[in-house]
Amino acid sequence: MAAYFIARYNVTNTVGYAAYGAAVRPTFEGHDVEFLVVDPAGDVLEGSPPQVTVVLKFPSKDAALAWYNSPEYQAIRHLRTNNSEGDAILVEGFSPPA
Repeated sequence: MAAYFIARYNVTNTVGYAAYGAAVRPTFEGHDVEFLVVDPAGDVLEGSPPQVTVVLKFPSKDAALAWYNSPEYQAIRHLRTNNSEGDAILVEGFSPPA
């Protein structure tokens, strides 16, 4: 079943965060990932959503965790977490009962 990595955050240090943007792309090499949403300024319909929303689709939860826990991503993850405030979650897709 497909799994989705969803990150929603506000950038607190644009200079530091710029390094993350440049470094994250190569971490996806060799991982079966589909970029569904990368939006730095979504339209607010309700509530107070954060500045940046990212939704990545992986073929499975194990595949998503393989990328997230990879040495390549873990080496640069701090560039996002040290320069932003928000959350990241991993959820599985939904298959309605037959």
